[in-house]
Amino acid sequence: MSIGIEPVAIFLAAALLANRAMGSAQAVCCLGTARVLADGCVAGSGARSRTGRQICSCRSVGNTQGDSTGHGGHHGAGMHMSIGGTLGSYPMTRESSGTSWQPDSAQHQGIHLMKDDWMLMLHGFAQIVYDDQGGKRGASKGYSANMFRFLGTRDLRRGTFAFRAMVSADPLTIGRNGYPLLLQTGETADGRTPLIDRQHPHDLFMEMAVSYSHSVNESTSVFAYFGLPGEPALGPPVYMHRFSGEEIPTAPITHHWLDSTHISFGVATVGVTRHAVKLEASLYNGREPDQYRYNFDPPRFDSYALRASYNPAPNWTFQASFGRLRSPEQLEPKVNQERATVSATYNRNWNGNQWQTMLAWGRNVNKPGHALNGVLLESTVALNDKHTLFGRLERVRKDELFLPGQPLAGTVFEVGEGSLGYIYDFYHGSHLKAGLGAMGSADVGPRSLKSAYGSTPLSALLFLRLKVE
Repeated sequence: MSIGIEPVAIFLAAALLANRAMGSAQAVCCLGTARVLADGCVAGSGARSRTGRQICSCRSVGNTQGDSTGHGGHHGAGMHMSIGGTLGSYPMTRESSGTSWQPDSAQHQGIHLMKDDWMLMLHGFAQIVYDDQGGKRGASKGYSANMFRFLGTRDLRRGTFAFRAMVSADPLTIGRNGYPLLLQTGETADGRTPLIDRQHPHDLFMEMAVSYSHSVNESTSVFAYFGLPGEPALGPPVYMHRFSGEEIPTAPITHHWLDSTHISFGVATVGVTRHAVKLEASLYNGREPDQYRYNFDPPRFDSYALRASYNPAPNWTFQASFGRLRSPEQLEPKVNQERATVSATYNRNWNGNQWQTMLAWGRNVNKPGHALNGVLLESTVALNDKHTLFGRLERVRKDELFLPGQPLAGTVFEVGEGSLGYIYDFYHGSHLKAGLGAMGSADVGPRSLKSAYGSTPLSALLFLRLKVE
C-alpha cells in the first residue's frame, strides 16, 4: 500500500528538531499543560499588556487536584502560564479553530514561544492509518491524515493582532479519492461524481487568516477576522481541533451537518466579546473546496452566518449558529442550503488527566430539497499521559447515498454509526508524543439499505499517531 510516507517523515524530522532546538528558546510553555521551560516568567508574577489583558501569569504547580487548567505533566512539577485570548479578555485556552470557543479548562497543546512582544505557537499531528471498512460497500486503504498549524499574536496599543497558518499534506498522503468511510458523503474527487462512502482529503492550505481585536474596556472587545481560506462563524470547533474528536482517526459522518465550512475560500467575520459571551457574524464563500487540493479557490462572499457562544463556567461552552450556504456542492450548483447547529461541550482536568465530551445537533435544509437532521455525541479521556480512550455515536438523515440515475438516488435514509477506540502512548518527549491505536466501528440503517451495505457492517482501523505538544 502507498500512503505517501515522505511528508510524514518530514513532519517527524521537523518535530524531532523542534524537540531539541526549543530547549534553548527564551520561553517555551504548553498552555494548560503546566509546562514553562526557561525563564519566560517569574513564578507567582503576572504581566498585563497595554490593552489591560493578562498576557503572562506563572506559578509553580505540582500534581493538582480537582478541576484545573493545568497539571504537572510527565516532567513532574512544572509551571502554569495564562495568556490572554486573541479576540478578547479571556484565557487563550478558550480559543479553538477559527473564531470558535471551547471550555476555558481545555488545553492548548503545542510548542509555545514568548519572543519579544510576540507569542508564537506551533502544533500538529500525523496519523499513519490502515483502514478496513466492512460490508458490501467496504474497502481497505493505507493513508496518512495530518495537519500542521502556526499561530502568532502581538499586543498593540489598544488591541491584539494575530495570524494563523494551517497546512496539510492530505492531498498527497491520502490522495484525491479520499479514504474509505461508510455512510460518509460530501464533495467530489473528479468534478463529475460525488464522493460516497469516502472522506475527502483536506486542502494543502487549510487556513491562512489574520485577526485584530480592539479593547473597548477591560471586559469588552470588538474584533475582525479575515481568512483565505478561513473558518466562518458556523458550528462548533472543527473535529480535529476539539479534544473530544481530535484523537479519532476518522471524520464524523455528520461533518457536513456541523463543521464542514472550516475551509472556506473567503471569510470575513466581525464580532464582540464581553465576559463569557461572544456574538459574531460572517460573510464567506459557501462553496465547498473543489477537487484541486493544492491551489486557492476563487474567493467569494456569497453566504452568511451568525453565531452566539457562551462559557458560563471554566468547564463548559455552548454555541448556537445559523448560516446560509449558497451552492455548497459543486455538482449541485442550483441547490442552496440553510444550516442550524447547537452544541454543548464539557471539559474536565484532574490529576494530570483530561476528559472532554461534546453533544451537537445540526440541521441542513436544502432549497430545493429535504430538511435533514444530524446528532453527534463524542467523548475522549486521556489518562496518565499513556492511555487515551475515545468513542463517538452519530445519527443522521442522508439523501446522497446513491449516485444520480440509480433507483434509490435522492431517497432519504436515517443511518447511524458508533465507534470505540484506544491509543497507547509509548513515547513522550518534551514536545513529541507517539502512540499506537485501534478503533472499531459499526454502522446501522434501515432494511432498505441492507442490499447495498449488508447487515450492520463492521470496520476496523489500526494507526500510529504522532503529535507535537
